[in-house]
Amino acid sequence: MKWSRSQTLLLTAALFCASSATTAAQEPAKTEPLKIGFVYVSPIGDAGWTYQHDLARVALEKKFGDKIQVKYIESVPEGADAERVVRDLAQNGHQLIFATSFGFMNPTLKVANQFPKNFFEHATGFKTAKNMGFYNARFYEGRYLAGIIAGKMTKTNTAGYVAAYPIPEVVMGINAFTRGMRSVNPTAQVKVVWTNSWYDPGREREAADTLVSQGADVLTHHSDSTAAVQAAEAKKVYAVAYHSDMSKYAPNMQLAAVTHRWENYYTGVVQSVLDGTWKPSQVWGGVKEGFIQVGPIHSAIPAEVVAQVKAAEANIASGKLHPFTGPLRDNEGKERLASGHTIADEALLKMDYYVEGVQGKLPTAK
Repeated sequence: MKWSRSQTLLLTAALFCASSATTAAQEPAKTEPLKIGFVYVSPIGDAGWTYQHDLARVALEKKFGDKIQVKYIESVPEGADAERVVRDLAQNGHQLIFATSFGFMNPTLKVANQFPKNFFEHATGFKTAKNMGFYNARFYEGRYLAGIIAGKMTKTNTAGYVAAYPIPEVVMGINAFTRGMRSVNPTAQVKVVWTNSWYDPGREREAADTLVSQGADVLTHHSDSTAAVQAAEAKKVYAVAYHSDMSKYAPNMQLAAVTHRWENYYTGVVQSVLDGTWKPSQVWGGVKEGFIQVGPIHSAIPAEVVAQVKAAEANIASGKLHPFTGPLRDNEGKERLASGHTIADEALLKMDYYVEGVQGKLPTAK
């Protein structure tokens, strides 16, 4: 039978469609990348709180490649602006959102309740929902170890502490640092200046200079910039950095740094969302889990002090040592914990007093 031109064209088209359908059936449908949002309270910079979270974000992108699509927004104020930013991310298809500051807790929770199919993770808070978990690090463990170094290296028996807000997370860090100092130097004292800001290099520098003028020869901080460490270098007093290694800003005077590592946690969360196994968690990891590290150690620190710090670190990881084991008294002489007892996590998360060795009166959180 002779085929007409039109019949030939129709047969060719039918064969092409059949072939395309077969190919499509054989090829798996391309999965859309998981969209992830990060909300940062301060600039990323090259050191500090936000910088450590951003290191973990970069590690995520390296590990998961085109399986994820990540967006970050830095310098977001806590409060209404945070709520707006978190909601905007959710509305624009970001299924997983990390809100990385204490003051983002309530705004994130509000948005989580409005987007029940999205996943939310909040750093350093305590509230959860069916689609919102929280994660935190036992910063106080690293603070205690740094206190041992400060207690051994001070000549004036006075350390200065530049602090952001008088919330339990910051207060327990001050107290742990003080207890670490006094574990090796019973007459040591700690003076505190509050900035009422997570990130304000100008205020942080002024606070550091004030503390040096009051006799502190070791400075540390719970603030996001490198200002306190830079002040220590300029004033030729020792420094213990926080969040990140800041030794490039104080190559001569930084004794050590209490650093935070979030990479493993973020990787696990992302993997669980990709696997469909994510559940809201309440994580509080420390030295044992690799969330907290102390280093690098300055060569000025004697070998026997380094060994003492390493031994204390191993004992914290194993559970043999807890920075808040009684007897524990506040700086007004009131017993807060009897001898032989270890403070409960619930009490730590509500800590609202200075321990013995901290000078002054704790202000009320606003």
